[in-house]
Amino acid sequence: MNPMPELAPHLKQLRLSGILDSLEARNRQAIDSKLAYTEFLALLVQDEVARREQKKFALRLRRAAFRATKTLEGFEFERLPSINRSLVHDLATGRYMAERAPVLIVGPCGTGKSHLAQALGHCAVRQGIDVVFGTCAQLTQSLNAARATGGYDRKLAALARVPLLIIDDFGLKPLRPPADEDLHDLIAERYESTATVVTSNLDFTEWDQAFPANRLLASATLDRLRHNAYCLVLDGQSYRAPKLSPSATKPKLANSAKSTHS
Repeated sequence: MNPMPELAPHLKQLRLSGILDSLEARNRQAIDSKLAYTEFLALLVQDEVARREQKKFALRLRRAAFRATKTLEGFEFERLPSINRSLVHDLATGRYMAERAPVLIVGPCGTGKSHLAQALGHCAVRQGIDVVFGTCAQLTQSLNAARATGGYDRKLAALARVPLLIIDDFGLKPLRPPADEDLHDLIAERYESTATVVTSNLDFTEWDQAFPANRLLASATLDRLRHNAYCLVLDGQSYRAPKLSPSATKPKLANSAKSTHS
C-alpha cells in the first residue's frame, strides 16, 4: 500500500510539505542502506530544517534590498594593497554587531565601498541577522515620505530596530532640511542599540560638510557615528576604470583623492 496520497495532505496541514520534496529519495535511501526508522526520520527532519533555513535566508536577502549579490568572496583585495584585511575578516564574523558598534568605510569613487558594505551585510544575513541596505538619500526620502502620510514615527522606529542598517553614499549629496534632522534622529535612535555601516566618498574630516545648513546637528550626529566605530579606508585603483585596448597608449590620469587614515 502506497501511503503517499494520504501522507501529503497531513504533511501540508502540519506545515511540513517540504518533506515531500525529499521523501521518495530518502525512502529509497532507507531501504538500500537498511536504515532504522529513527535514522530515516532524522534525515527527513534535517531536510525540513534545511529547507526552512534556506527560505528564511532568501527572505532576509530580499528584505535587505541589496543592489546586487556582493559577497566577501568576490571582493578583489588585490586592488587595495593597503586595506586592513584582518579587520575586514574580523568584521565578517559579526562581532561588531554584538558590540553595537558602527563601521565607517571611506574612499574615492569606485574603490569598492558599496561592495564591501553589502558583503558585510551578506555575511550578517548568513548568520541569521536582518539587514536593511539603502543610500543615505533613499533612507531620508523614505522618512520624509512617511511624514507626509503621518507615519514618520512608525517608519523611524522600524529603521531603528533593524539589527544592521547599511547607509550607502553618505555625503554624496548635501543634507537639506528635513533630511539632516531625519538622519540625525535615525542615528540617535540607533546609537549604542544596533549596528550601522556607513560608506562615504568624503574623508572623515569632511563629513560635517554633508550638513551645510546646521553644523551643530552635524556635530551631534557624527559624534554618535564615530563613537567606538571601526574605520576602513579604501585607497586604490577604481573598479570602474575604463578598459584599454592593447594598442592604446597609457593615458594621463589625475591624482585620486586621498583618504585620511584613522
